[in-house]
Amino acid sequence: MQTHPVAVITGASSGIGAALARRLGRKEFRLVLAARRADALEAVGADIHGDTLPVVADVTRRADVARLRDEALGAFGTVDVWVNNAGRGINASVLDLTDEQLDEMMAVNVKSALYGMQAIVPYFKERGHGHLINVSSFLSRVPLATYRSAYNAAKAALNALTANLRMDLRRQYPEVHVSLVMPGMVTTEFAKNALGGTPAVTWTSPGGGSGPQIQTADDVAAAIESLIKSPREEIYTQRGQPDTVIRYFQDVGAFERGLP
Repeated sequence: MQTHPVAVITGASSGIGAALARRLGRKEFRLVLAARRADALEAVGADIHGDTLPVVADVTRRADVARLRDEALGAFGTVDVWVNNAGRGINASVLDLTDEQLDEMMAVNVKSALYGMQAIVPYFKERGHGHLINVSSFLSRVPLATYRSAYNAAKAALNALTANLRMDLRRQYPEVHVSLVMPGMVTTEFAKNALGGTPAVTWTSPGGGSGPQIQTADDVAAAIESLIKSPREEIYTQRGQPDTVIRYFQDVGAFERGLP
């Protein structure tokens, strides 16, 4: 008899992680939800009717991520999907960055995901299948919000690690899927929680205009849910993002000169 799939979601106490948990809970996933805030995790779990295991963990610590995997396997016996979603932003230009700010961005946005990859992918390899999803950002590809500087750089590093892992696995482990998700602007607590806050003015669309459409956390969660159903290498969650990226890389100079 087929059992309900198990998904592990980091950064699950709010924003995209919480929205994804609620969506997957409605689809009868068994869920392991990780974050540092126990009360917020409990609140998300209370919204979900089904098997949910909250795990208080700091995913910038390798030992916590290994414990997260072990608690998931101990509770449910398996893991089908692992979503590295934890992340944090910053408000600092390149020339203003401190060592501490850069280290924080790399720890939260890159090393936490690396620990997740190294914790779960060997299990997926042994099992022969599984789906790893890393949540990045559109800003990892196009520098339209330079006040995010180190965050953008960290997510670009995450993109590279994700692609390299996928290439390492593709021949021998074709059923171990590795996906990258790139949201744009999303209405979550992310901006409020960014180091140094967030400027009142965000980026505008290339060539002028009123800026990109802002998505809700549930919009992004819906895109990730579809990705779980039909695994792909990469997805952008907003309409028009792929075209913008293509224009940027076709002629970086022309693209930048066309910005306000």
